[in-house]
Amino acid sequence: MFLTLIVFILVLSLLIFVHEFGHFWTARKLGVKVEEFGFGFSPRVIGVYKSNEGKWKVVHGNKEVTDAVDTIYSLNWLPLGGFCKIKGEDGSGESESDSFGSKPVWRRMAIISAGVIMNVLLAAVFFSIGFMIGSPQGFDSNDKHAIVSERKIQILEVAQETPAATAELTAGDFILAVDGQSLVDEKDLRAYVNPRAGEELIYKIERDGNILEKKVIPADHAGKGEIGVSIANIGLVRYPWYLAILKGFMAAGIMVWIIILAFLGIIKNLIMGNGIGADIAGPVGIANMTGQYARMGISYLIQFTGLLSVNLAVINFLPLPALDGGRIIFLIIEKVKGSPVRREVEGAIHSVGFFVLIALMVLVIVRDVLSLF
Repeated sequence: MFLTLIVFILVLSLLIFVHEFGHFWTARKLGVKVEEFGFGFSPRVIGVYKSNEGKWKVVHGNKEVTDAVDTIYSLNWLPLGGFCKIKGEDGSGESESDSFGSKPVWRRMAIISAGVIMNVLLAAVFFSIGFMIGSPQGFDSNDKHAIVSERKIQILEVAQETPAATAELTAGDFILAVDGQSLVDEKDLRAYVNPRAGEELIYKIERDGNILEKKVIPADHAGKGEIGVSIANIGLVRYPWYLAILKGFMAAGIMVWIIILAFLGIIKNLIMGNGIGADIAGPVGIANMTGQYARMGISYLIQFTGLLSVNLAVINFLPLPALDGGRIIFLIIEKVKGSPVRREVEGAIHSVGFFVLIALMVLVIVRDVLSLF
């Protein structure tokens, strides 16, 4: 449990810090002052800044700083990512040249979007590293560039009312052997099972680190023995560094699209009254999965962190109040109508959106906790 908590905090802090760094770096490049950029959340432990006298000074605690000419770089007590306080982000100081509100719409869009872009880039880096050292995933036996180790056969799906379902095989199980014969390729597995319809076979299964044995009797289907599963070759796949970088960035792009489609599916289910499904995890569920992947090895943790980074990017860019995507919507409205939405109205909408998101988060956390018992 302690390992799970520590790894989860480190992973979450990295993802949030990189997101906020995107806002910070882009704001500075586009001429907007960042009043404070901190690691962790307030209260402040210590901060350093350059004063109007040109000297670097140290501030302890949450003391107000009035003589800073540039960003206060701070270390804060709550070690969960970081924050970026941009001058004029709340709509004030529009007459000042270094204020967020004084900049053209396209610059403000770039600053708001930068956090999402950084999370996608971070995912691409993690996926690239994974492909360099070995990333757990399915592979094509015909890929001449892939170097595969720790080959296994994984069950992707189990059809209902089939021999596999009767034997309680589940998606995610690894098939290690059948009747004592070790198997690492789905072609070999099919070659062994197909001629044995009606015979009792002993499947050696790995599930969550545990080794199980299941008795399965293949059914005759068009003259072949089948148990009703969809399987794939899984292994640690690595590539030469130059291909690993290309594969990593391609994987990040593909994952963004897959997650967008998944969210569209959730929205469709909600409209159709089918609920959001059982596969959505909140902070507790994600923390639990982080610990599991950490125990499985660094390759698995790297891949999972990349996936979380893409998820964070997509979620943040949803067109919902209080999220970066919601703020982009208001900037688009401003561009179309030629004037910004009243600050009071926008602030109220973001506040309501924030409380709705918190309420949803609490519900997901409660479901996560109940699922542990």
